[in-house]
Amino acid sequence: MSGYVHPTEQLVTEIVVRDIRRSVDFYERLGFTPLRDGGDFVELTWEDHRLYLAELSAYQLDSVTELPLPPAFPLANVRVMVPDVDQCWRRAIDVGARIITAIDDRYYGLRDFIITDLDGFGVRFASRLRA
Repeated sequence: MSGYVHPTEQLVTEIVVRDIRRSVDFYERLGFTPLRDGGDFVELTWEDHRLYLAELSAYQLDSVTELPLPPAFPLANVRVMVPDVDQCWRRAIDVGARIITAIDDRYYGLRDFIITDLDGFGVRFASRLRA
């Protein structure tokens, strides 16, 4: 049975951000690649997988809506599997990302860490532990 869309397009995370230019720069510095720039809506990719960033203006809301302050701990995170998580860790440090959990080997078979973006959304980079 084939899916309605390609598996890389089936489940895509969309993050609402305060400053799209700043956020795009942050994600590019982490290794994401811009695919489409609509001004207040940007599609990024990691390999063939998509991550959407949008400012509130992209929704054309009738009322004035404000984003809440970022939480102390992210309410959600997106996991990015990579062959060398230590390289991503160094990049995250260089970018000045806010560290939520430091890099370490985990009981669930991954070496990973969690950071937040500029608006408090979590990004987890992970590699499988070698047996």
